[in-house]
Amino acid sequence: MNVRRQLTLFRMLVAIDALLVLATYLWFTPEQLSGTRGLPLPAMSIPTWQLALVNAGTVVVLYGLLGRIGFAFALKLDLTGIYRKWAGWRAWFIDPMQTGLAVGVAMVAIDRLFVFFGQGEPFRHPPLPLSLYVTAVAGIGEEILFRVFLLGFCALLLDFLLWRPLGSRAILWIANAIAALAFGAAHLPSVMALMGAATPFDLSVPTLVELFLVDGILGLAAGKWYVKEGLVAAIGVHFWAGIMWHVIGPMFSL
Repeated sequence: MNVRRQLTLFRMLVAIDALLVLATYLWFTPEQLSGTRGLPLPAMSIPTWQLALVNAGTVVVLYGLLGRIGFAFALKLDLTGIYRKWAGWRAWFIDPMQTGLAVGVAMVAIDRLFVFFGQGEPFRHPPLPLSLYVTAVAGIGEEILFRVFLLGFCALLLDFLLWRPLGSRAILWIANAIAALAFGAAHLPSVMALMGAATPFDLSVPTLVELFLVDGILGLAAGKWYVKEGLVAAIGVHFWAGIMWHVIGPMFSL
């Protein structure tokens, strides 16, 4: 593993995510962004460009730090890390894209089935073009947080508690499942905002089940690709699933 090249690419991904966040805050209004964050944005007297810089800087510091720690976890677990050298374009982009689109189709199908059987209303999504920005920003940032950092942390912790060899298949799958559940729970605030719920208890049981089901599927798929091919592949799975879920899926209805 070429650690220097891996870290250089990681820094580039964090920089891209920060630039996307900067562009999002400069391009869209606070009212448009409130639904994607899960909570109304507080009224502030500072200019929009300063708010954009603060949030972009937060991305650099937070994801940069957690990702660097997570990369150390990957080295200890003997995982790929950021990307697998010499794997080729198919492993880096094409296969993750196909997996992501398939996962996105499954997510949309699950949502439609819940509605068809009268178990809730369709999940609401940010409008275009905001949905594209949200998909790209989340594809990078959430994979750094939930796969690189959290999955790796859980795997090391389980290895210590269960006294198993580092990187064992069982521990990695358990860690992947934990990270996927946390991934679903992290989306509760945004779903509450988009569905007009004041608290999680205002969401219906079918809505909660669907949330953890669709996010769990995406989380497990992204985690599998992270373990196999690294962060770049996990981002690809997340991004293309998000395109199907947030952009293409809402264009069609029952």
